[in-house]
Amino acid sequence: MRLIADSGSTKTDWVLTIEKGVERRFHTQGINPFHQSEESILTILREELVTQLPALDAEELSIAFYGSGVRPELEPVMERLLRTALPTATAVEAHSDLLGAARAVCGHREGIACILGTGANSCLYDGLRIVSNTPPLGYILGDEGSGAVLGIRFLNALYKGFLPATVVNDFQEDMKLSMADVIERVYRQPMANRFLASLAPFVKSHADVPQVKELVVDNFRCFLRRNVAAYGRKDLPVGFVGSIAFHFSSELKEAIGAEGMSIGPIIKSPLDVVLNNH
Repeated sequence: MRLIADSGSTKTDWVLTIEKGVERRFHTQGINPFHQSEESILTILREELVTQLPALDAEELSIAFYGSGVRPELEPVMERLLRTALPTATAVEAHSDLLGAARAVCGHREGIACILGTGANSCLYDGLRIVSNTPPLGYILGDEGSGAVLGIRFLNALYKGFLPATVVNDFQEDMKLSMADVIERVYRQPMANRFLASLAPFVKSHADVPQVKELVVDNFRCFLRRNVAAYGRKDLPVGFVGSIAFHFSSELKEAIGAEGMSIGPIIKSPLDVVLNNH
């Protein structure tokens, strides 16, 4: 039995392969060992994952976890937490979600792999391993192109008068959020990045408005200039995984073209590709 996870800051997708051709899929909230305490991660694993799994006591179980925030120094921590929550596991490995993304969009070929979801990341991949990574720095200092930064840019434009009145009115009616509510969610409540990224569907529904489209495209161009250009490999295709890349693919392709780069695969979730090649 194999349990494979693809975890971002907002949600984690799990696939349990019971036997050939038989799978069960589960979802929990996002797990990020860089931002979350060990106690909170264990709570998620025990209360949201283990309760959904079938009885595993008599089975051999291997676990492969690909997650946001799983830096090399945190791999042993994540592996230990998984073993604690699932003590019957015979093999446990934890890797960054970036490695999973690279394996999904590049396979065994050299390329540039990017993640654009709640957060953002990128790497230069040689077909086997990550050889270079521009530090994303998180949504306060970086994460250009991400859903969280898209939310920041949208709210900034909204409240500073750079968007049409129709968009402002639609936001107030659809989202039922005042400026005071937004300030509360961003500055006083936890997981501000998730809240900011949650505005992406509203932005997508108004992407035909020129000012909104420009905001989205510029967010992607900033990501490419500040992260991908550093690899100096315009000869390589740039592939993407993540909900932001997938749902804003037309704007992303426009940004890629404007920066003189070539587009690779755009995949919403790398889980199925990684599962087939793991």
